Amino acid sequence: MVAVVKVQRIIEVDVPGLGGQIKSARQRKQQEGMTMTALASAVGMSVQNWYRIEKETQTLTEEVLIKIENALDVSFGVKFDD
Repeated sequence: MVAVVKVQRIIEVDVPGLGGQIKSARQRKQQEGMTMTALASAVGMSVQNWYRIEKETQTLTEEVLIKIENALDVSFGVKFDD
């Protein structure tokens, strides 16, 4: 058996205004009849966490961002420089 060493790379990017963009998209979705509870559930988070993201007081992973984009049917265009 060959021993392996795993190397992990974590990249963070600042996205000013992302919380506001998420909030605006969420409000549009709510006008279409989607509840806040249903949106948070679709992403797998609590409503409280969702609001923390909108207020930009919580960090989110790329995976969660993608789930939010899918739930809201939008793309926020967040890119990671490689």
